[in-house]
Amino acid sequence: MDKIVNREALVGELNQKFGQCAEIFEDNTNQSIKVKPDKIVEVMKELRDNPNYEFNLIMNLSAVEYPENFTVVYHLNSLTYLHKVTVKVELDKGNPQMPSISSVWKAADCMEREEYDLMGIVFTGHPNLKRILLADDFVGHPLRKDFKLQA
Repeated sequence: MDKIVNREALVGELNQKFGQCAEIFEDNTNQSIKVKPDKIVEVMKELRDNPNYEFNLIMNLSAVEYPENFTVVYHLNSLTYLHKVTVKVELDKGNPQMPSISSVWKAADCMEREEYDLMGIVFTGHPNLKRILLADDFVGHPLRKDFKLQA
């Protein structure tokens, strides 16, 4: 059975190493932290490589649209310690972009392309950021709340 990582200790280590970049994100799972977009690559490398955590598997990358922002959500697991954490990054709706983590986990490549395609989130530095599910000439991002299906 998966265990939940000690978020207080994890956030403390991340903030000590990278400045005030992370905080506990309160939700009903008790496994989420929030990270600043400009620190996501460094934080993800640390979560993967730190021998105290070894989050060596990205299970999922998704995005949620809220009235005030987009939130990119990463679900990470450690196959070594059998613990997990959810990392959330809040983005401005007017300019939803953040650095790609495809250099940290190869599996993030396709996941980021899917969120780009369906939600319009731009992952800067992605090696091949183009539509993956919809036609190249498709207009819009169908999972956004303001998307209107045309007949």
